[in-house]
Amino acid sequence: MNVLAHALLAGDDAALRLGGVMGDFIRGTPDLALPPRVRDGIYLHRAIDGFTDSHDEVRAARERLPAPFRRYAGILLDMWFDHCLARDFAKWSAHPLAEFSTGLREEMHAAMPILPDSLRRFLGYMDANDLPAGYIEPAAIGKALGGISQRLSRANPVAEAMPLLLSEDTMLRGTFERFFPQLRDFAREWVVQRSSLAGLR
Repeated sequence: MNVLAHALLAGDDAALRLGGVMGDFIRGTPDLALPPRVRDGIYLHRAIDGFTDSHDEVRAARERLPAPFRRYAGILLDMWFDHCLARDFAKWSAHPLAEFSTGLREEMHAAMPILPDSLRRFLGYMDANDLPAGYIEPAAIGKALGGISQRLSRANPVAEAMPLLLSEDTMLRGTFERFFPQLRDFAREWVVQRSSLAGLR
C-alpha cells in the first residue's frame, strides 16, 4: 500500500500515522530514539505490506499484469490502490480527503526533526503536489510512477504503465473493493493487540 492507505489504516493516533508514513523510508530496526508509538507505526506499515503481498486477491491482480510490468506489480498496485482509495475516500473515512491530506502533511512538518532525510525530501514533493489527496487524479499517479522509474537502479517500464493501469481499472477497483475491508480489519486488530502489549511494558 502507499502513503494514503498507510496513513488511514493507522487510525486516529497521530504517532502511528507518522510511523506508517515513515515505514517506506526506514530499513532494519527502527531507531530506539524514536517515540515508541512511532516505532509501532513503522511495524504496522510492515505488517500491512505483508498482509497485502500475501493476499489472494492481490496475488491474482499481480498475475493479471503482463510482462514486463508484472515484475513491478507491487509498485504499480500500491500506487493504483491509493488512487482507488482517494476516489472513494468518503466510503472509508469520516474525514474529507482534502482535510485528511492537509492534516497529515501538517503532522509531518511538526515532526520534521525526526524524519529521515529521504522523507523530508518526499514531504516537499507532497506539498508541491497536494499529496496524498492529489492521488485522486490519474495524472498524479502517472507523475509519481515516472519519478519512481527514474529512481530504480535498472531500466524498467514503470513510467509507461499508465495505459495498462487505466485499461485494467475495473478489475483493479474490484480487487480493491474486496480486499481493502479485510486489510482495514487486519490493521485495526493489529493496533488493538499492539496497544495491549504496550500496556504490559
